[in-house]
Amino acid sequence: MGPGVIASAVVATALVLSGCGSSGSGSTDSTDSAGSSSAAKLSVKSAYMPQPVTDSMAAGFLVIENDGGTADELTSVTSDIAQDITVHETTGQSMREVAALKIPADGELVLKSGGNHLMFENLKRKPKEGETVSLRLNFTKSEAITVEMPVKSATYQPTGGH
Repeated sequence: MGPGVIASAVVATALVLSGCGSSGSGSTDSTDSAGSSSAAKLSVKSAYMPQPVTDSMAAGFLVIENDGGTADELTSVTSDIAQDITVHETTGQSMREVAALKIPADGELVLKSGGNHLMFENLKRKPKEGETVSLRLNFTKSEAITVEMPVKSATYQPTGGH
């Protein structure tokens, strides 16, 4: 790998601007917290983490689908791989940590490179391409969902779009 490729990977990861995940990988767990068709019905798809280029920070991307008639919110994420996982909202070229992201009724919340995303901070170990990172998504109304997030190459560009 030449210096240009490494520099590009660092910039892409640091700025979280490498692409949009739709590979279909990751765990899909459905949760219906109230047992009725009007409740939020959440599932997760297209989860991935680009292999981190630093020892302290990584990004995570996924899509949370809601097939129910009630909106919900992603409020926090936990994993044994990082001390802190924060939820970030991206507007234009700036990102900021937020307390929650809305998952619309009969809609989806897309966490993608260059957009809203997860930041794994203070990594306990640096995950490598081919490994899987387990994380727990917590919501306002629905039960938590555990997701197995595959680690892809630092320069991974998912095919397809949202």
